[in-house]
Amino acid sequence: MRAAVLHEIGQDKLEVLDDVEAVGFGPGKVKIRVRATGLCHSDVSAMNGVLPQPAPFIPGHEGAGEIVDVGDGVTNVRPGDRVLVCWLPACGACPACKRGQTQLCLAGFMNAGTPNFKRPGGDVFGFAGTGTFTEEVVVDAGCAVPIPDDVPFDIAALIGCGVTTGLGAAINTADVAAGSSVAVIGCGGVGISAIQGARLKGAAQIVAVDPVASRREAALKFGATEAVSPDELADAKQRVTAGEGFDYVFEVVGKSATARTAYETTRRGGTLCVVGAGALDDFLQLNMFELFFDEKKILPSMYGGGDVLTSYERAISLWRAGRIDLESLITHRVPLAEINEALDQMRTGAALRTCIEI
Repeated sequence: MRAAVLHEIGQDKLEVLDDVEAVGFGPGKVKIRVRATGLCHSDVSAMNGVLPQPAPFIPGHEGAGEIVDVGDGVTNVRPGDRVLVCWLPACGACPACKRGQTQLCLAGFMNAGTPNFKRPGGDVFGFAGTGTFTEEVVVDAGCAVPIPDDVPFDIAALIGCGVTTGLGAAINTADVAAGSSVAVIGCGGVGISAIQGARLKGAAQIVAVDPVASRREAALKFGATEAVSPDELADAKQRVTAGEGFDYVFEVVGKSATARTAYETTRRGGTLCVVGAGALDDFLQLNMFELFFDEKKILPSMYGGGDVLTSYERAISLWRAGRIDLESLITHRVPLAEINEALDQMRTGAALRTCIEI
């Protein structure tokens, strides 16, 4: 079968091969025929080594498709079911799950170290234990979440990661207050979803911050009240908040430099919500006096900061009701054979989300 493979960490191109096989099928597993998958910035971060991932590997974790086969003991889905791929399934039994923090369950991460593909030359890993830049993938049954018939595969794929992450950051983690001021730094697919979440929560001012003009223009269509480039953020802070700082600032880039800017842009007593996934060796520096004196809340948000199954259902309900726009998030579509074009679209900022149709 066809799949897009990264041979070594640090390479910037994927090779589309037709000699890949999905392996590991058995009890508790399902085989999914992938129909659509989104390109998330985390895929690029894994390719360049920012996020740890063994290689060779197949990127992709934001996917949807149909169940081809189920292993013994699988009862949640059956062949023919339409599903989205959950890259971080909850085991339901660990301490985090029992506390109700299912987004912190580590069971899914254990899958990342087990190859679920192979080629004639050896084993191939799937990113985050999944790997959706392929025609078929074998995953734990908990990774396959049934979707209603009226939800297209491309929309379901987005809900599988970017939409859930951004919406959840605003709704679950930060719990944005009505009438508040918000700034979102980084306006790709996740940042735009955070903007939509802040709008749903009733924020009065939402300032989108991004260096790419097309993304700033898009942010205005999704609910931002104004959009500025990074060098215009200080002026926006002065104009919108009289210099005090925003009530909520979302960092959706994953770099210490933007996180520091976000901290400085947050008012005293306000909330900095860190959504971007960054590198292990990139450290955010805060001095102990400002940490104490400013009393700013720093809230990391992992996969939307809440139960993902509940978040999926909420996103579908909001989309059906027309309260969030998911179709317009998909600005580009390419076949799997043109996956490197999709990578270029992300790196240049031309795309909010590119859908790879398989």
